[in-house]
Amino acid sequence: MDKPPRRARTDTFDHTITGLLTKRADLFNEAERIRDRLAEIKNDIGAIDRTLSVLGYEGDLDAAMPRQKREVMFGKGELSRAIYGELRHATAPLSSRDIAREIVTMRGEDARDRKYLSELTRRVSKALRGMRTEGAVRSAQDRKGNLLWERRAT
Repeated sequence: MDKPPRRARTDTFDHTITGLLTKRADLFNEAERIRDRLAEIKNDIGAIDRTLSVLGYEGDLDAAMPRQKREVMFGKGELSRAIYGELRHATAPLSSRDIAREIVTMRGEDARDRKYLSELTRRVSKALRGMRTEGAVRSAQDRKGNLLWERRAT
């Protein structure tokens, strides 16, 4: 004898939505705590490095550090494709930082993370220089001397 299908206790997803919103807020707060703790640790390492220097230590501190795993932000060719896509849709030339900010937004990452945005801007600049050498993009300086990038007309 087959059992009848189990009916939901409610007709709406209010409890599920509330639970997911609560979990999302908890995870966001945890990420904030971890980011704050990471900043504290980096400050502590800097203080230890300065103290070692004051005490006369002259060795290479970076050589004494354990090797860190390289963080892969983009797959092969992914950054160049993202840059070219942003330039394709742009109505005016863009700075490296503007392109990086658009990529962060497109990927759904935290645009308020200044360190990440600075690292990505550096990578975008390097990729753009390579793309300029290949003839895919061109650059011009603005009044302040910053480079603005656009696709080369085909």
